[in-house]
Amino acid sequence: MKQTQNISPWIWVPTLYFTEGIPYFLVNSISVMLFAKMGVPNGQLAFFTTLLYFPWFLKGLWSPFVDILRTKRWWIIAMQALMTVLCILLTVTLPAPSADMIAAKTTSVGLFRWTLIFFIIAAFASATHDIAADGFYMLAHDKKSQAAFVGIRSTFYRIAMVFSQGVLVYIAGYFENKTGDIPHSWQIALGATSAILLLVTIYHSFFLPRAAEDKPREVKDYQGAMRELGESFATFFTKPGVGLAIAFMLLYRLSEGFLVKMSQPFLVDAHDAFVRDGQIIGGGLALSTESVGLLYGTIGVIFLLVGGILGGIYISHHGLKRSLWLMAAALTLPSFVYCYLSMAQPESLWLIGTAVSFEQFGYGFGFTAYMMYMMHFSEGKFKTSHYAICTAFMALSMMIPGFVAGYIEQAVGYSAFFWIANACSITTFAITYFVYKRLKE
Repeated sequence: MKQTQNISPWIWVPTLYFTEGIPYFLVNSISVMLFAKMGVPNGQLAFFTTLLYFPWFLKGLWSPFVDILRTKRWWIIAMQALMTVLCILLTVTLPAPSADMIAAKTTSVGLFRWTLIFFIIAAFASATHDIAADGFYMLAHDKKSQAAFVGIRSTFYRIAMVFSQGVLVYIAGYFENKTGDIPHSWQIALGATSAILLLVTIYHSFFLPRAAEDKPREVKDYQGAMRELGESFATFFTKPGVGLAIAFMLLYRLSEGFLVKMSQPFLVDAHDAFVRDGQIIGGGLALSTESVGLLYGTIGVIFLLVGGILGGIYISHHGLKRSLWLMAAALTLPSFVYCYLSMAQPESLWLIGTAVSFEQFGYGFGFTAYMMYMMHFSEGKFKTSHYAICTAFMALSMMIPGFVAGYIEQAVGYSAFFWIANACSITTFAITYFVYKRLKE
């Protein structure tokens, strides 16, 4: 493969995938923590942060335009520059609700209308960056090098996960403790994110290679292209067992879909966060932002990644069918620790950290079967397109429970909510039973 620049993948692959991860976790995870600390009620918090996931659900619709218009390198740098500007705008326009509103959890999400607008634009930019980066990776070096660096790209994406959910949240917590000013502490964390994005944008302007094959794809037969696109959708929905496959993709993670939206607010909310008729119906663990950054965003994420790695090793040795029941159990059963935490409300950071790490490890291990099943179902002529459709259903599986999770929690309190969420494990085991019967060894 000819290039106008002979730049080693070591120079750009780690930074490219580290940069790919930061805006994704900023929009989908840090936004939840930010709104929770600003006192936004859980119903509004969960609903509007779930809306932010739509660009990743829909990105397959505009991915062809990234192929046709400009080069992948241009899209990467342009989206990084746009995300830098948006992060600066998020920093300087972040509202500052009063301490009383924050403490009472009565801050209206309407106060954050510009924050949400900038977040949704950043989400579209991040999803577009994902499309361009993955395409560029396959064009900028040969297949042998691609295989050699696939572990490097995933490792640095995971490092971005730890950095975003751990380090940036810890920074916000540190300055919150120093100043007592929650909005200002999050401005500092967002400002740090802006600086990092600016640096990598400048860096990639010089060190991202210019691949000879990275050029806009010529489409001479638009009707043929549209016909092929329609055929890929038609063949997906006429595959044998497609109904069962869609049900599996929507229901296998239902319990986790409810849990993931409320886990961070639960960790930081006060013990008496929800009171009705003078009775506490559900409170949080009242952890500091620093502690959440350390326990949930760093240690918990590390256990999530370890679970995923070990899940991959296990399924490669035993196959999907023989692994399915164990992984379904691993995905759902550890989440019952949140039921315990909500009832006992322990103060020991060691105990809370162990419980969160146990749940995250189980999720990472059990999620492997989900990914492998999507790959298995996508096999065939339109493998890439069919897998993209599967990932859209994967996104939808988290969005559906996310829209209502906060409102349910507000109605019944954390303890009852976690029991309801875990009762959804029934659907996980039920759909696993039907898929297990159909799968071949």
